[in-house]
Amino acid sequence: MTQDAIPDVPGAVPARRAAATDIALVGTGAALVAVCSLLAIPVGTSGVPITLQTFGVLLVGAVLGSRRGAFAVLLYLLVGFAGLPVFAEGTGGLATFAKPSVGYLLAFPLAAWVVGLVVERGSGALVPQVVRLTLGGLAGTAVIYAIGVPVLAARIGVSLVEALALNVVFLPFDAIKLAVVVIVAAAVHRAYPGLIRG
Repeated sequence: MTQDAIPDVPGAVPARRAAATDIALVGTGAALVAVCSLLAIPVGTSGVPITLQTFGVLLVGAVLGSRRGAFAVLLYLLVGFAGLPVFAEGTGGLATFAKPSVGYLLAFPLAAWVVGLVVERGSGALVPQVVRLTLGGLAGTAVIYAIGVPVLAARIGVSLVEALALNVVFLPFDAIKLAVVVIVAAAVHRAYPGLIRG
């Protein structure tokens, strides 16, 4: 059969391009979260440092959307649990499951998905983009705390109330990170308006 005899499949080339774009964006998102993990500042007695990981997770969800954002963070976690030192303080491998911060890590894909979902669902609606991005970031942060804090409490042997008190130190930094996520994500969406589809 000659090349000319092969029938064209409508939409095949655009579908392949879309898949290649998705793969590239997922890989880039995973790399962004890994880079954001390089800076880690030990604080308090919880054993959980201040990092830019949550900034990366929220930004990936806000920019790439629910599906691609969650996949990007899952890829980041898979690479880290496989042994590459992409987690905070240059750690990685299965030993990470024994750390107090593992709950936060496990919450990241769900947080990225929630952020993206909120941004997608409001796209094209009357809700301003900045409001959608802020609500998405707040929802994603709540997911991270809802999973991370109970795991932290169990790991270090304190009550849930004590674990919440230990996390108060992170709140101002999380507020700053959220504000920067909103600014950066809004700028990206202005430059690439078709990046997220509702």
